[in-house]
Amino acid sequence: MANAAKVLNALGDPTRRRIFELVASRPRSVADAAEHVPVSRPAVSQHLRVLKSAGLVRDRAEGTRRIYELDQDGLVALRAYLDRFWDRALSRFQMAAERAARTAEANPSTDPDKEHS
Repeated sequence: MANAAKVLNALGDPTRRRIFELVASRPRSVADAAEHVPVSRPAVSQHLRVLKSAGLVRDRAEGTRRIYELDQDGLVALRAYLDRFWDRALSRFQMAAERAARTAEANPSTDPDKEHS
């Protein structure tokens, strides 16, 4: 299973991130991915090895070619890492909203429409 640090490091390179996005759209060979990025096929192969090592892609043999596709385990690790921050942010938002509601209940403002009745 992938760990979040390896996943984030692998996605830190813009070319590698683009290759990851290409593979995420559909399974691809090295040659296919190389058509869409400004680097050589050997460089694409190296980027795919890094993505595979990080657990973001896996490969399978198809004739003499390797076909790369997303590895869901790597995405699960990345999502779990990011969800920790999202959960904290939501908890803080909930606490702030509850605090604001308690303040509003303790200090009800006057309704301007009722003042002129």
